[in-house]
Amino acid sequence: MYHRFEENKYPSTNIKIADFINHLNLIKKEQLKFINPTDFKNSLLNKKKERKILLTIDDGFKSFYEQAWPILKKEKIPFILFVNTREVGTKGYMDWEQIKEVSRKKFAHIGNHSYSHEYLVDMNDQEIIDDIKIASSDFKINLGYNSPFFSYPFGEYSNNFKTIVKNLKFEYAFGQHSGVVDETKDFYELPRFPINETYGELNRFKTILKTIPFKYKSILPKEKYIQDSQNPPEVIVEFFESTKNIKLLNCYSNELNSWRKSEINFLDDNKIKIELVGKFTTERGRINCSLREDDGSWRWLGMQFVVADIKN
Repeated sequence: MYHRFEENKYPSTNIKIADFINHLNLIKKEQLKFINPTDFKNSLLNKKKERKILLTIDDGFKSFYEQAWPILKKEKIPFILFVNTREVGTKGYMDWEQIKEVSRKKFAHIGNHSYSHEYLVDMNDQEIIDDIKIASSDFKINLGYNSPFFSYPFGEYSNNFKTIVKNLKFEYAFGQHSGVVDETKDFYELPRFPINETYGELNRFKTILKTIPFKYKSILPKEKYIQDSQNPPEVIVEFFESTKNIKLLNCYSNELNSWRKSEINFLDDNKIKIELVGKFTTERGRINCSLREDDGSWRWLGMQFVVADIKN
């Protein structure tokens, strides 16, 4: 997941275009297949073991159009551009003519990223519905369709939010928790690796390309939008019995606004409890678990909790 390109005063959401080109070259060198969004479902459900990657870009900044789009267009590299429609045509954002130009290419797809890009997860159900319906109307008026793909603003969602997105006929929804998509994941909380100047550094990107799905039976709590009384959450993950070397699992979490290695308690051979030492004190609490395979690849599982009472 990318946002801005060569907007160096925003390092937390920016990637330098030279690094982006290096990323694309690495993907090709590692022989990963770029997924065309129109083939996403077939690609996801295909049991053939094949290394694949889906590029996504959030927000529709003009820097994407000026910096990254010429490269992707020349090489016909597939991607989804997620657009929040309120900002279309305002300073620093693409306008509808530019978005239409991108959408005409068969390898490009415009995804729905809400109307306002506000903290929708904090709003009531009707406010969320109204916001997304405005965006969907904008899509139909300007593009002639509404996308089956939705991207949660800030990657934040609740169970109610997920249900709304499903009821509004979206087929897939993406967060901003890191991890690898596979057929066992909830289609309305799909993970992505966020890329920026720090996390787009070349050695880290090479590691990302070596990650593989970390399949699991369940994660508790199912609700990722937590109140203060539920903070810290009691996090329990149950893996499949076929998972190898599970005892070598490592998890890291950012409670008390500091990343640390988490203590793991095995409740049985395939079920763990992640022990958090305190509350999440920023709006987004994160947990990342990884397991190194014998071939050097990494199983990766990311979780994100949204703390209702904390605002940025």
